[in-house]
Amino acid sequence: MKIYIEDNYEAVSKKAALIVASQIILKPKSVLGLATGSTPVGMYSELVRMFNRGELDFREVTTFNLDEYYGLPKQHSSSYYTYMMENFFRHINVPEDKIHIPNGMAENIVRECLEYEERIRIAGGIDLQVLGIGANGHIGFNEPGNKLNVTTHLVGLSAKTIADNSRFFDNPQEVPKEALSVGIATIMKAKKIVLLATGSNKAEAMREMTSGFVNTQVPASILQTHSDIILIADREAGALIEEIND
Repeated sequence: MKIYIEDNYEAVSKKAALIVASQIILKPKSVLGLATGSTPVGMYSELVRMFNRGELDFREVTTFNLDEYYGLPKQHSSSYYTYMMENFFRHINVPEDKIHIPNGMAENIVRECLEYEERIRIAGGIDLQVLGIGANGHIGFNEPGNKLNVTTHLVGLSAKTIADNSRFFDNPQEVPKEALSVGIATIMKAKKIVLLATGSNKAEAMREMTSGFVNTQVPASILQTHSDIILIADREAGALIEEIND
């Protein structure tokens, strides 16, 4: 595990973008696992700038998003489909047929989850998975609990996650109570993982996930067992952990 503590959000975003860019340059046909939320926005902006400068080409890249709200149309302003289009996909040249986001409006959710896993398998698995971390230690929408789902699944969101995500909705009552999320085992199969964390509200979760103990109440703690993971935090999020590179 490599841990980098950066001075601020901008520095976190730039370092993460450089890692993703290096992956694409070294392997143009990379399969990327992508995250949403407020933390990766700066990384996406930096990747768009690199594309506009002619430094990156996404034509052969395939992407799989971690999650999507259940029952929320993709055209909704707060869907993760809309988030990805506005913050990233509309500004680069990744082919539309290589973009994969779970369908939260699928009539058969079980089938949708199974087919999403199959699409990842057919693509050859995730080369580089980008993650954020919830204040409660979730990754994707894998929430704290007595057990964790291993593959893509429908999950009930915790009260904490619903409250945290209400800032993305005009009406807090509109926040979905469920979501589709890639599971823990699928995340762990990624060849490389980069996790971003910013803000003091993530400090406790970051300490718990790097404590040396795996705990289903802190789903991100399983990442300690991955063979190639990079954590990038600003000073607030990393305040309770040490900058150690093994």
